[in-house]
Amino acid sequence: MIALAFLLLFVSSASAWSIPASGCSISNVVLSLPPNQTQLIAPSTPPDFISIGVGVQNYTCGTTGTFASVGAVAELFDISCLKPSTFEHATDLAFNAWENAPDGLTIQKIIHSLSLLKNCGILGQHYFIPNPITGSGLSPKWDFTSASKKGHPNAFVVGARAGGIPAPTNPGTNVDWLVLNGVQGDLATQIFRVVTRGGQPPTTCTAGQSISVKYASQYCEHS
Repeated sequence: MIALAFLLLFVSSASAWSIPASGCSISNVVLSLPPNQTQLIAPSTPPDFISIGVGVQNYTCGTTGTFASVGAVAELFDISCLKPSTFEHATDLAFNAWENAPDGLTIQKIIHSLSLLKNCGILGQHYFIPNPITGSGLSPKWDFTSASKKGHPNAFVVGARAGGIPAPTNPGTNVDWLVLNGVQGDLATQIFRVVTRGGQPPTTCTAGQSISVKYASQYCEHS
């Protein structure tokens, strides 16, 4: 039951400002991106799905004494029924709850526990798989097939990075904002990672060391 602690903490924090049920229209959502940059261009249409991803960025230390990314794992919470003006605050609440979760509570335990619940506002999961195009390296996947789109085997998207910028605030702590193009799956053709919190590794390390760094972000999937 300890793995439900994160959900209870998040819900108790969020209930103070009344999060309604999931699955609402987001036709009025406009993706807001920093000006004076050309890497991230907002689509002309609203997203099909919008979520807060809560999880970990995984790293391993190479021979140069710096960490390299080896993927991520996250649970994707539907925030479609929130007012767009509260998206950033919701991301902060989620990250603060995750940072203050009990010791020993992993994102894998959270995902497993939430999979036992129904109608808990979970869209799906985000994780990495072997690159399906080249067979070399890892590719990020957003997978709704075991949650909100259960029974739909193609309700996923595998992405390839198309652009990115340092996080507009605290880039040494918060992972980059990204846009990725879908290369496999029917869920989306573009994925944006924005409003990031945490996830950056230390600047130095010992060769062979592996770590997982907690993070949260918004993910917007566009068709």
